[in-house]
Amino acid sequence: MYRYDEFDHAFVSARVDQFSDQVARRLKGEISEDAFKPLRLMNGVYLQLHAYMLRVAIPYGTLNAKQMRMLAHVARTYDRGYGHFTTRQNIQYNWPKLSDTPAILKDLASVEMHAIQTSGNCIRNVTADHFAGAAQDEVADPRPYAEILRQWSSVHPEFSFLPRKFKIAVTGAERDRAAIQVHDIGLQVKKDENGNLGFAVYVGGGQGRTPLIAKKVRDFLPEEDMLSYITAIVRVYNLHGRRDNKYKARIKILVHETGVEELTRQIDAEFANLKDSVLKLPDADIRAIESYFALPELPARAEGWEALAKAKKADSGFASWVSQNVQPHKNPDYGMVTISLKPIGGTPGDASDTQMDLVADLAERYGFEEIRVSHEQNLILPHVAMADLPALYEALSGANLATANAGLITDIIACPGLDYCALANARAIPVAQAISSRFGSQARQAEIGELKIKISGCINACGHHHVGHIGLLGVEKKGAELYQITLGGSGDENSSIGEIIGRGFEPEKVTDAVEKVVNTYLGLRLDPKETFLQAYRRVGPKPFKEALYGGATAEAA
Repeated sequence: MYRYDEFDHAFVSARVDQFSDQVARRLKGEISEDAFKPLRLMNGVYLQLHAYMLRVAIPYGTLNAKQMRMLAHVARTYDRGYGHFTTRQNIQYNWPKLSDTPAILKDLASVEMHAIQTSGNCIRNVTADHFAGAAQDEVADPRPYAEILRQWSSVHPEFSFLPRKFKIAVTGAERDRAAIQVHDIGLQVKKDENGNLGFAVYVGGGQGRTPLIAKKVRDFLPEEDMLSYITAIVRVYNLHGRRDNKYKARIKILVHETGVEELTRQIDAEFANLKDSVLKLPDADIRAIESYFALPELPARAEGWEALAKAKKADSGFASWVSQNVQPHKNPDYGMVTISLKPIGGTPGDASDTQMDLVADLAERYGFEEIRVSHEQNLILPHVAMADLPALYEALSGANLATANAGLITDIIACPGLDYCALANARAIPVAQAISSRFGSQARQAEIGELKIKISGCINACGHHHVGHIGLLGVEKKGAELYQITLGGSGDENSSIGEIIGRGFEPEKVTDAVEKVVNTYLGLRLDPKETFLQAYRRVGPKPFKEALYGGATAEAA
């Protein structure tokens, strides 16, 4: 993974000193809250419902064992013993004292971590495929490009105060595991007919109040033009993006109102002025960054296959875990392991300090010290020998980290909701816990197969409900919490926005409603191999509406 150079160390250290002074002045009353707000937001500090919240950047979801131990230290020392991993591959702490934030940032800086630009109207943490560098299907590791974007965008003088927050995601495979089409800019690494590396470029995706799928504006952009072309996109947005209405300030609205053809013309005109400027990436510089992300030397471990077969035969729980949570690696003797942060009945994305310490230990012992955070709020050990899977499973089982549900109905994405967030209209965590408990049986989950449930506590859609196969949106109506159900969403290479099925359900009824949706799917699928999403796209919403509402009105809440 990328290691800080002298500039990085000096830059992050200076930022900690600067913010420490700002916090001290705020605590003395020398700065008002209104004046302090933009300063704290640019350093990842929010004022939530009950306390301050600190969001720490995990660039492109990659961290090492030492950094994970520091995250555990922060949770133990400055918070309430846990952290919450988010859909932007970051971690949030929900209970730090404002007076402690400078010390937290100083501790993080000691392991090359920070909270810069995890909030504010700037270019946020660049995300990437959580299997990057290890997946069999990738054209190239997307993380070197994400790192170049991180360096370019950090405290960019032109783009630090955009009309609205701005999010970029990069994937290196045709199978999109980074949800690039629901980002402001999405990049898919690909090769042209001559084998040269470049990108398909998508612009204007996003969720929230107006969910839209991004438009492809370039089928192939040479890799040396990445920064100049993205600069052109953000310049056009910075110039024309609406600042008069925060609900219409994202680039997706600019694309929608201007039209993709006209916007592409403007981007191309700006790009023509930048194409041969200092923003052109020299091949040597790209390859230098790429060298940081080289695959570790993986010794041959062919003995693992026989040991794995014996262990699976002896333990059905282990066999289920391997089937669901271990994916094929580039090296056939290894696997990519998903550590589920979705125990049955638990809070999605939460990890305790002791669990984080254990993951750090296991990464050192079995995973070449590499850890990833997925946008689906799980952790990944990307390089684990098949021979080590039984021992890894045993260690994870003892810490409630071996739930065999990656991609299944209990692998639920959920935002913190009204339990923490000042913007939320409804709770998300209790709903996720109730659904998880209802469908917790391993046999039941296996019968249902791949099904992604995503829950948001408000229209900002931090829980990605718009692209859930089943999405739940918490709304407030006449002082009560209700949950709208959307069906048919997807955040992969065939992205789609889910359809609102009808009026919302009360908290005590929403789990029953989800079960009706699931049972309807099981009754109409052609065979067990037809997934929920495939079945929904085949039959449409009608049978699900009938199951939920019968002859009653299905008017949306």
